Amino acid sequence: MTHKREALLHKNGQPMRAILIAAALLTGASAAQALPLASTLPQAQAQASSPAPTSAFERDRQAILAQVGDYRVRFNMRETVGLQADYQPLEPKTSGGTEIVRVVHDTGDRISLQHILVMYHEGQTILVKHWRQDWTYQPETVLTYAGPDQWTLTTVSAEDRRGAWSQTVWQTDDSPRYGGVGRWSYDNGMTVWTSGPTWRPLARRDAVRNPVYDRYLGTNRHVIRPGGWVHIQDNVKMTGRDGGEPRAMVQEDVVNTYDASAAFEPKPGDDYWAATKAYWAEVRAAWDAVITRDGGVHVQEVADTGAVTSAALMEMADKINAGELTTEAAAERARALINEATRP
Repeated sequence: MTHKREALLHKNGQPMRAILIAAALLTGASAAQALPLASTLPQAQAQASSPAPTSAFERDRQAILAQVGDYRVRFNMRETVGLQADYQPLEPKTSGGTEIVRVVHDTGDRISLQHILVMYHEGQTILVKHWRQDWTYQPETVLTYAGPDQWTLTTVSAEDRRGAWSQTVWQTDDSPRYGGVGRWSYDNGMTVWTSGPTWRPLARRDAVRNPVYDRYLGTNRHVIRPGGWVHIQDNVKMTGRDGGEPRAMVQEDVVNTYDASAAFEPKPGDDYWAATKAYWAEVRAAWDAVITRDGGVHVQEVADTGAVTSAALMEMADKINAGELTTEAAAERARALINEATRP
């Protein structure tokens, strides 16, 4: 571990306890079974009562916003085909949890959605600000993964952006994860956004194993369906550690389903977001400033938490939520932390 990483992590060198508990719950079958689906599906009813779209653009917007709600989430991951003679695909892995998705902002052609895990363990409520997805209509640039520790602002051609939406996915601490461009389609009774091939860093489930691969090349689909939505990934796991062009190791299918649910209490997640959203706005602004300044960002990846900044940034949000730290003080520390972590 570098001295820089030691300075940026929690003072005892460990990621936050809540993140680790949530990770354990997400990987445990018993946790996945703890909260059954509700018999009613309010999210589906809300979708059914939405006014008819007035344009193709508005139809796309309604599809994106249909992902907002309270969900029982199931994650299904399966390596299917080994692409090298010496690689044996892993056994399938399933997990689950409960999660809310809320609108951060909606300015018409830019929509931001925040996921927050609301989990229950031994009588305690475990809250973890999860991933964020930002959507931009006809984007001129998109932030893409460029290899270990590096993300780059990539120009989108006029042809590729016409009628398209970019989706940029951010980690728990609002550091970048991946970005891609695609279009919504409505054929055969399906509402689907499909990305082009998108480079991504390893997910925690793989990164903690120190595998032979070090990145994914994936195609993402978001499918809106009655009572929720599903995120489908077609990933090729690659290794680029030997230099030169990355080499494909194995193909993986990932199907993450979001079923609308009233079987858990979302209020703790909403209370957390109300208490911390001003702080997270400052954190987003700090990341955006670095990306604008450098045409991208360089920040160290960490297997357990995604980025070297994660533990400290999320711990400050927890302290704000607990009334132990002001938003102003936390924002000042966050800006300094991000500047230090992204310094060339």
